Amino acid sequence: RHFPHNEDPALAARKALRANLSDLAAMGADPQAYMACVVWPDTNREARMSGFADGLALDQDIFGVHLAGGDTTSAPGPWMISITAIGAVPKGQAVRRSGAQPGDQLLVTGTIGDAGLGLKARQGIYAPPKADVEWLARRFTLPEPRCALSGLVRQYAHAAIDVSDGLLADARHIAEASRCMLELNLDAIPLSDPARHWLTQQPDRSQALLELASGGDDYELVLTMSADTVTDFITAASRLGIAVTCLGEVTSRGDSDGGLIVQVDGEPITPSSFGFTHF
Repeated sequence: RHFPHNEDPALAARKALRANLSDLAAMGADPQAYMACVVWPDTNREARMSGFADGLALDQDIFGVHLAGGDTTSAPGPWMISITAIGAVPKGQAVRRSGAQPGDQLLVTGTIGDAGLGLKARQGIYAPPKADVEWLARRFTLPEPRCALSGLVRQYAHAAIDVSDGLLADARHIAEASRCMLELNLDAIPLSDPARHWLTQQPDRSQALLELASGGDDYELVLTMSADTVTDFITAASRLGIAVTCLGEVTSRGDSDGGLIVQVDGEPITPSSFGFTHF
């Protein structure tokens, strides 16, 4: 589900850790430690173990975390990795999905859709231009959790989530948890140059934008915050080298479970898929 069977063990380890550090960033938590449970397959076990340990050691230094425990076993079947990341947040300041408020602006960090295109390239479904190959491959195999923004998330965000299932799916998670309606403008989603190159090749722009917004594995942050704080947040994030884009707003709160209104060219559009479904 999360990495190819023939993936470099060090990259598999780093992605598994980073995906969980991304969850901490979305709650405004500073990373501290992690636990790892691993099922080692019978084939190439020693080589996998060595590369796996090297990858974890590298990212432990980058993100300032340490291995606190876990469990290991072996089995004939596929390699399985489960990471539980542990972070710290001042009491009462954890940011949840359920805090979005009417009038909030909807924002996203970084760019969207690159990881999905990187997967397509890995699967042979898409052959990107030579200049785009390295960028898309890295975005799929080695995401950048936005841990540097944890303090700003605590300071400014009413609600937040990381983009693992897809921008649309995760924005809808906020809407449902907050019991509110979100309006998201697909024309505003931030795209990298490689994603724009792909978009120009597609016959149906609206469907292509939906595909980019539902691909998943971007590990960016989706946040809601008061309109009068957006500029300060964007400026502070920019100082850390992280771009932030406004995509829409929280329009209402009611007794319903909440929902997501997706628009292209100012018109509502109904997605056939919002993103990855776990079960």
